[in-house]
Amino acid sequence: MPAIVLVGAQWGDEGKGKATDLMGSDVDYVVKFNGGNNAGHTIVIEKDGKREKYALHLLPSGILTPTCTPVIGNGVVVDLAVLFEELDGLEARGVDTSRLLVSANAHIIAPYNRVLDKVTERFLGSRKIGTTGRGIGPTYADKMARNGIRVQDLFDEKILRQKVEAALAYKNQILAKIYNRRAVEVDEVMDELLGYAERLRPMVADTSLVLEQALNEGKTVLLEAGQATLLDVDHGTYPFVTSSNATAGGACTGSGIPPTRVNTVIAILKAYSTRVGEGPFPTELEDANGEFLRKTGAEFGTTTGRPRRCGWVDTVVGRYATRINGVTDFVVTKLDVLTGLETIPVCIAYDVDGVRHDEMPVNQTDFHHAKPIYEELPGWWEDISTCRSFEELPANAQAYVLRLEELIGARVSAIGVGPGRDEIISRHSLLGA
Repeated sequence: MPAIVLVGAQWGDEGKGKATDLMGSDVDYVVKFNGGNNAGHTIVIEKDGKREKYALHLLPSGILTPTCTPVIGNGVVVDLAVLFEELDGLEARGVDTSRLLVSANAHIIAPYNRVLDKVTERFLGSRKIGTTGRGIGPTYADKMARNGIRVQDLFDEKILRQKVEAALAYKNQILAKIYNRRAVEVDEVMDELLGYAERLRPMVADTSLVLEQALNEGKTVLLEAGQATLLDVDHGTYPFVTSSNATAGGACTGSGIPPTRVNTVIAILKAYSTRVGEGPFPTELEDANGEFLRKTGAEFGTTTGRPRRCGWVDTVVGRYATRINGVTDFVVTKLDVLTGLETIPVCIAYDVDGVRHDEMPVNQTDFHHAKPIYEELPGWWEDISTCRSFEELPANAQAYVLRLEELIGARVSAIGVGPGRDEIISRHSLLGA
């Protein structure tokens, strides 16, 4: 069975868990392949007649599906304190977490990386990136500089100490001489990291091999991105991006699955746009409409709690996501949030200093100065949360989806019409059939 890649088409927070839920028991493995606890999924599950909300930050969304094996891939950076805090929280609510696998090659967020992340962001002042301060960027920097700590290092105390000593010999100079901060002690770091080793040990595996064997056995493997296309370190709105590859190409490097095993790329597109943190956002609304989207859509960060910046949907971004990721299917989420608007603007192109751009401007300066060119579509007033087929949607809601499909250049295979995992309309299979 081929692998399926799931990515965000905008700046994150599109609702990737909705697509995972839709595939449900048909998915055997869900693999997080990039990022760390700097992003999250909110998943709403109907249980005993009540809606239960689960906020996941580091764990793959498959952790909530009893028949699925969740995997943290080699491309992820792992904060062990957060990992066990999340596992403990789920277990306290009756969720079985014993199936979790963690790649031996995943990198660990060391305490000094969290410290450096926070002090560096404060030092940048008005030039700040908008990082979550969780040590993600510094850990990826260590990885690329070849002085990072991997999961497997926890099981060789001698190697671990050598790596921590080498890292702190340099990083303590920066903390003390540039930021006037206390040096971090080697033993302090060693004690923290080794304190997790025995609990972590049973979860650690050669996950690339496990996934290859699963695919050979005809199992379905879903590769789930953290963040989204425009936060990808290579293809996003640099430098206001994350530190890893959140696009479809990153799924292969972050999991150890070769590209020849992937035949479906699903992208999640919110029916409007949101962004957390700094950086350009052409359709951003700083008026009553933006507040309406934020309030109605409950647009506050799963991980940070920060209010999200809100704006109308941007199909220039949608087309870009289609091209960069090779999208075969879109899932449009939160269509219900637009209910009650008389008209709904859709960004179809940009005006940059009097020049029309139908595609993403190649340079960042132009994107910063891009002004949206809108097409107005009629809205609808009907409650769509109970609709379970495309034909049940109001005519104007159907027209909105079909126009998005035309503008972004790939089919819309599913539509979210409410926060619950069952509040979704399926138009086409997401399993590559």
